[in-house]
Amino acid sequence: MIVLDLCCDKEHRFEGWFGSAGAFEAQLARHLVECPTCGSKNLQRLPSAPYVQTRHASPPQVPAPASPAEIPAAGQDTSPSAPAAAAAVVSMLRKLAHEAEDVGARLPEEARKIHYGETEARSIRGAASRDEVEELLEEGIMLMPVPPLEEDLH
Repeated sequence: MIVLDLCCDKEHRFEGWFGSAGAFEAQLARHLVECPTCGSKNLQRLPSAPYVQTRHASPPQVPAPASPAEIPAAGQDTSPSAPAAAAAVVSMLRKLAHEAEDVGARLPEEARKIHYGETEARSIRGAASRDEVEELLEEGIMLMPVPPLEEDLH
């Protein structure tokens, strides 16, 4: 199942849920998709953020309430610096990539097998050409680039 961001010719934005990008295209061609606000069938697909499936789905952790001593004073900047935040994101992506199965050049094939339920869902990493990545995205198969692992840098 994929969620697409759509917009009609009257600029009403909404989401549509489809089995795949191909299913969306087929329904659009048969005029089965319409704007829920105005009923227009003249629609376009908008760019949307990718969905990344992690190895194990777990319920979100709810933090314990902060004690008065942990609450910052009014006007105190508690946001992380941009370089620290970027470093944390890179570190997290490297950790996820390290834990993923390396399928090398078989990435497009393995991603399709997982997407279409032909094999178990799992985190994978590998290599794909620009054309292969575009084909996967058009099929509704979400993927994202990750930074190289630390050991690959040396």
